Amino acid sequence: MDQRKLYRTIEKITSQPAENEEQLLINVLREVVASPEFNVKGGRIWKLNPSRTKYKLIAQEGNVETIRDGYTLSVTEYPIFETIAKERTILATETDEYLRRKGIFKYSATGIGEKVKGEKFPLYQYLMTFNADEINQDLFYTLNIIATAVTATLRNRKLEKSSRQLIYDIDTAAELQKRILPAHDFKFAGYEMFGISIPDRIVGGDFYDYLEVGEDSDRLGVVVGDVASKGFAAAAEAFYVSAALRMGVGYQTQISSLMKKLNNLVYLIFPNDRFVSLFYVELTSDNSGFCTFCNAGHNSPFLFKKRTLQVVSLPATGPLIGPAHNSKFNTSIFHFDVDDVLVIYTDGVIEAMNETDEFYGEERLKKRIMDSYNYSPKEIAQLIIEDVQKFSFQDKYSDDKTVVVIKRFK
Repeated sequence: MDQRKLYRTIEKITSQPAENEEQLLINVLREVVASPEFNVKGGRIWKLNPSRTKYKLIAQEGNVETIRDGYTLSVTEYPIFETIAKERTILATETDEYLRRKGIFKYSATGIGEKVKGEKFPLYQYLMTFNADEINQDLFYTLNIIATAVTATLRNRKLEKSSRQLIYDIDTAAELQKRILPAHDFKFAGYEMFGISIPDRIVGGDFYDYLEVGEDSDRLGVVVGDVASKGFAAAAEAFYVSAALRMGVGYQTQISSLMKKLNNLVYLIFPNDRFVSLFYVELTSDNSGFCTFCNAGHNSPFLFKKRTLQVVSLPATGPLIGPAHNSKFNTSIFHFDVDDVLVIYTDGVIEAMNETDEFYGEERLKKRIMDSYNYSPKEIAQLIIEDVQKFSFQDKYSDDKTVVVIKRFK
């Protein structure tokens, strides 16, 4: 399942009415177990007790052996809890004798909510554990997204109760964000590009940048990122990621290594409910047209090929940045011919909805690209944004929208 769509699915589940945190988690557990998209047959929720010495079973769902109500696991007698504190999500072999007698030999677990101080190491407020026919890496990434989305909702519920927006700070942040974003248009070798970023609120989590690489500036990195969540917190993370990328390309680090280091920084520094999808492409001045890219869980950009009059997608080459420590990121290559057009965008574009809750969608975006490929990058970007805004002007749920268009002229 696509990771961005998975995150949206969990967001919809957590938007259901719930009296308290536990009921919200139970709603998620039921929906995940019941949905064939997640490929799990059962699951449980464990809550850290007030003394922070044990996790107590508070809910269980699915086609699994029932564990007696209120069963607890001691933090000191269950070493895997320290691993969860470090990695958040684990795939493990069961060691508790009672649970093994219940037929649980392999399981997956992920930490939910804020970390609190334990006697020897931090502990998550909640754990979700799942049983599946296949305990594999796909399930690992799925659980990371579930944990990220649910933790974000728990955090937002607390913020809604306790905080108010500080207008002065937000205005200052908005001005800062405008200054940090690069000029809309840019030229490099035989390429021209144009970027537009429209925050849903005064500030947003979308960003783009043009990064000169190499001592002779013979390469140009173009990056588009989308931070989960909105508003000031998302903008702060966008500032950080953008600055880290600028520093990273200065060392001429390999792209895959750069993404891994960036991922680990985001994982260690920002709260557990934050992640970034990011697309990075590197252009060269040698006129070969060969471009290297890394797509870290971002929406697949669309490349219009003038020779065939077709639009092709540039798929993900790695996971989202932030949810898991030491994730691996691959790169891929495509050929940028003269008059080809590359359109990089964030999900606020294709997920914009009209009054009938219809998405703008990828097909509509592809058609807009095919109808306007003869125009300049500025004209193409403006036409896309204008079309999206007209389509979604009555949209109740909106998101930051960013489009960067690159065209090769020679």
